[in-house]
Amino acid sequence: MTPSPHSSQPDSTCAVHSAFRSPRAWGLLLVTLACALLIDLVSKQWAFRNIAGAPVVLVREEIVDNTAYRLPFHEGWRVLPLDLLDFRLVLNHGAVFGIGDGQRLVFVGFTLVALAVGLFVFARWTRAGDWPAHLAIGLVLAGGLGNLFDRIVYGAVRDFLHMLPRWNLPFGFRWPGGNSEVFPWVFNVADVCLLAGMAILILFLQRSDSPERAESDRVTRSTT
Repeated sequence: MTPSPHSSQPDSTCAVHSAFRSPRAWGLLLVTLACALLIDLVSKQWAFRNIAGAPVVLVREEIVDNTAYRLPFHEGWRVLPLDLLDFRLVLNHGAVFGIGDGQRLVFVGFTLVALAVGLFVFARWTRAGDWPAHLAIGLVLAGGLGNLFDRIVYGAVRDFLHMLPRWNLPFGFRWPGGNSEVFPWVFNVADVCLLAGMAILILFLQRSDSPERAESDRVTRSTT
């Protein structure tokens, strides 16, 4: 008996394929990763050649496991009006925004695990048409690789972006450690990629919990 046009029998042409088998998905992931990583590494190199007035040469042996290492004194650059952004060189021995200062080997290991998990999620969990997730994973991988490169080559991460540098907390409040700035952390393009990628992925995960996504996954499983 021939099924009617309105039959609920799943059509194999509608099956949702894994991103692992999709050249387009891999292309978006790798292009995003390559572009974001290139921007991060080039911007760091430019910053450490120009912002201090003279090129700052980093010697790994002088930096690794030495949280007391100090860069040459420099005023930095005021980039945006209203004190929205400065360029100022900082070496970060911790994770994003300096969290976990001095734990370089821990963060090297954690980054390697996170990169492997990101690739596993892409290959086994996302579908061929899940381009927001592929974009997000590409950004996260680029951010992780950009900072991993610095930790391996220099022993610390090169940072130079400082938001709201002269904005102070109201009512005399201070962060633990005594800093009164609204945003006392200095970061880099890799950190931006990490946070942007995670934000996009969270939004995508919220969408993926919708009834339509659940029904699509059910259909996919029934056709495989």
